[in-house]
Amino acid sequence: MLNKALEYHTAYLLLGGNLGDREGNLKKAIELLNDKIGKVTSVSSLYETAAWGKTDQPAFLNQAVALETHLSALAVLDLALDIEQELGRVRKDKWGERLIDIDLILFGNQVINIPDKLQVPHPHMQIRKFVMEPLAEIAPDVVHPVLGETMLSICRNIEDQLEVKKL
Repeated sequence: MLNKALEYHTAYLLLGGNLGDREGNLKKAIELLNDKIGKVTSVSSLYETAAWGKTDQPAFLNQAVALETHLSALAVLDLALDIEQELGRVRKDKWGERLIDIDLILFGNQVINIPDKLQVPHPHMQIRKFVMEPLAEIAPDVVHPVLGETMLSICRNIEDQLEVKKL
């Protein structure tokens, strides 16, 4: 039997939270991502952002993470949701307050559309400054597989006026 080498993918995730020990929750999430999904290879600075969508809540801390994994995008998503739950996330309101949020933004150069389950690239990434600033920090030259633009180019041309403050 031939020993087939595992195929690795680079996954880019955005972490966020606006309740509890925001920075501690992000650190713990990164540890769990590294333990359960794949080797974390890059982590952005912390960014503080006013709430987006539902604005009557505390500011978020956001951070982008790159990791190498041999898992499928669906497996990464399922494990990320497990990590959210392990860290105490309770889903109530869309765009509502949360201890932790882990979104799969990019998965290599794959385009995935599984309705009501997973869309990669994240369908709103290019219009959200709080996603693009940390992502452009760690992956400036990565090309969006649909738009054909680099993360840095998208970030520089974004129209979102939400204040995103690098800490």
